[in-house]
Amino acid sequence: MGGEEKLDERLAAYEVREGDCIVHLALENAHTLQAGPDGLDVLAFGQRSLAGGVTWLPRAGVAWLGETWAPVGADEDQPWTSEAAAGPPSVGDPAPRPANIVNADEVEAVERDGATVGRRIRNLGRAAGSRRTGMRLCDVLPGKLSAPPHCHSAEEEIFIVLRGTGELLLWDEGGVEEHAVRTGSVVCRLPGTGVAHTFRGGEDGLTVLMYGTREASDLCYYPRSGKVYFIGLGLVARMGERLDYWDGED
Repeated sequence: MGGEEKLDERLAAYEVREGDCIVHLALENAHTLQAGPDGLDVLAFGQRSLAGGVTWLPRAGVAWLGETWAPVGADEDQPWTSEAAAGPPSVGDPAPRPANIVNADEVEAVERDGATVGRRIRNLGRAAGSRRTGMRLCDVLPGKLSAPPHCHSAEEEIFIVLRGTGELLLWDEGGVEEHAVRTGSVVCRLPGTGVAHTFRGGEDGLTVLMYGTREASDLCYYPRSGKVYFIGLGLVARMGERLDYWDGED
């Protein structure tokens, strides 16, 4: 996040600044962002959650919302049209910042400089109270990896390179692929691909913002060591012999 702005939430306003992480829990508060005189650049993340209990009747132009209904699709009811008609939000004087706003500099970094993995990582999401999704800020040391190569069965991850250069490494049975990344690069790793990933810092290191969903059913596999992390159980175990599907069957 860059620039200065005010956050309008329940008629209260809070000053935020570059490097802040803001977490809004589902069904908690209405919220928006109001830019300061120099504008505002924001990276926004959220789960893709389809609304349950909604049935659309296209001929009638209405949708059932549980036991009630609402008109849909009419130009005069378009959300941005209605929002503009409501006028600018009323923002009061800034109040003390609540716990769901934290700055990266205020979050303790956990450091590791091992033989292959070297990083300083700040768990911004946990610090700001997130529950369903995670957000971490990772400084990858020059020539080191951001994490052991791993792949998820259920968690989707998005990575944005904020500073520096380096490589995205993709591990599968055919070997390791290297893809150059730089400031502004965006990488998405889908679950269930069986292809492990990690980042390697370039000469000046690499700073990556890491977003992911928290899935209790997720299994994380580490191909270098043959370990499996059972996320929901908090258990890490090493696999035995890797077998073919039909081994011992026919």
